Amino acid sequence: MTFSLDAQPGLQVLAQPASLRARVTDALRESLIAGKMQPGRIYSAPNLADMLGVSATPVREAMIDLAREGLVEAVRNKGFLVNQLLDRDLDDLTELRALIEVPTIGKVAALITPEQVAALRPLARQLNSTAISGDIREFIRADSAFHLQILAVAGNHQLVEEVRRLRNLSRLYGLGPLAESGELIATAQEHTELLDLLEVRDAVGAKILMERHFGHIRGVWAGLEEI
Repeated sequence: MTFSLDAQPGLQVLAQPASLRARVTDALRESLIAGKMQPGRIYSAPNLADMLGVSATPVREAMIDLAREGLVEAVRNKGFLVNQLLDRDLDDLTELRALIEVPTIGKVAALITPEQVAALRPLARQLNSTAISGDIREFIRADSAFHLQILAVAGNHQLVEEVRRLRNLSRLYGLGPLAESGELIATAQEHTELLDLLEVRDAVGAKILMERHFGHIRGVWAGLEEI
């Protein structure tokens, strides 16, 4: 089913930047990750272009890029289908992220400097404030920046990009109900706890917290599948 203009997926109108394709790709990816574009639905390039205030060409190009990332797939003569994640898919993605991020956070604990910890504190505070306000878009941006910047301390660029890809695939489409229930605040506070552990170089504690964090995330997804 093609979405009409009346069912806008929360997209912001864009100006005409120098790198329009990249800007459109980022805007659409953000809406996909936030769950504004619903899994199992087909969106046409012209409709999305109208919502973004751009022509259809960069939207088609952007959606092709997102198809390569596994977020959508092209449906001939209709548009682009937002891929639906199955329960097993979420299990697999969570397991992969845990296999990568838990041991890496132990390595980061031995490498991170007090200055790097201090630089991450504003992001942790932003996560708390956006969780309280329910600003899902800003929460996702801050959450992604926080985790990727921490992982970057380990010095493996390919690892960071792989985690970015896995995060995009998993799509935090349930954050809206989570914010409404107040549980998002508890999730946000775990980021401050993680920084406190990294600051004292507690590798074991940081790894345990990350394992708990992943269990929390997967539990949230499981609960949302029952809604």
